[in-house]
Amino acid sequence: MSKTETFVFSKIPATAEELRSFAEADLQSPFRTAALTMIALCAYKENRESALEMLNFLKGPEPLSAYEKQFLQDRLSGKEYKPYSFFKGASPANGYTPDFPYELEVSDNPYSYPEENWATLYVKSSGADSVRPVKFRKKPSTGQWFLNDIQCLSDIRVPAAADPWA
Repeated sequence: MSKTETFVFSKIPATAEELRSFAEADLQSPFRTAALTMIALCAYKENRESALEMLNFLKGPEPLSAYEKQFLQDRLSGKEYKPYSFFKGASPANGYTPDFPYELEVSDNPYSYPEENWATLYVKSSGADSVRPVKFRKKPSTGQWFLNDIQCLSDIRVPAAADPWA
């Protein structure tokens, strides 16, 4: 049985402190951490360093590695629209401009919890045909779920305005 949770945000946080003020920042479920991960990725477009600080908060005791920072740069440079594609209303036709407030669905499936304290949840991009995974690890001493691996940033359809075949 799959479960889907919907999250609504009234803004994209500008700083890690702002992200920490969101109700979901208690990180008490992998769904909450997934939602914050996606909204933090949207901040990358405006302020890369601030977005990395947000992701470091979501990573918990294990900050982003040099490899992970390079991965984000490779996946998002010139394609800053990608994180927005996961929010309601965004589409290739409108340049992946989501509706306001920002609404996002996060889902699991029967294979989401392969072992204790690990979860892989899924987000749907309007520019892709299948859901995309994000992996989390629970810290048993606090009960918090932390970001482990951002696996949802592979390429999607380019915005219609940038597509010579559109």
